[in-house]
Amino acid sequence: MAKRIELNVDGKAHTIDADPDMPLLYALRDDLGLRNPKFGCGLAQCGACTVLIDGQPVRSCSMPVDAIGKGKITTMGGLVQNGKPHKVQEAFIAEQVPQCGYCMNGWVMTTVALLEKTPKPTDAQIEEALTGLKCRCATHASIMRAVRRAATA
Repeated sequence: MAKRIELNVDGKAHTIDADPDMPLLYALRDDLGLRNPKFGCGLAQCGACTVLIDGQPVRSCSMPVDAIGKGKITTMGGLVQNGKPHKVQEAFIAEQVPQCGYCMNGWVMTTVALLEKTPKPTDAQIEEALTGLKCRCATHASIMRAVRRAATA
């Protein structure tokens, strides 16, 4: 049964009518028309669907839309401020990380959360934060360089 649900996405208020158990990912893509995050595995294992909720990385494919409450959702599009990419986005571009680009949403969003919590992470901290994210193009070395670059920006 549908319920009226209020969401704060990228600083804008939205109201949708949805099944409370529907994944947040579906609300973002289908109801709000956003194209990031991506649908990957649907099991919260790959990370392509990652968004930030109050600064914490969350796999939106497994998060019920009604569980968000008053949380502030940030998507990769919401990282851009005044037409300027976030320093993490700039680092990923500078290091030419994306090949197919499908998984980049998870890597970028998780890196943003990591650098907010730990501005100068060690390689071990970076690896721990990014554990579980998948990239079939195997750009992991480039991803590590991009995270290090963003941490020094």
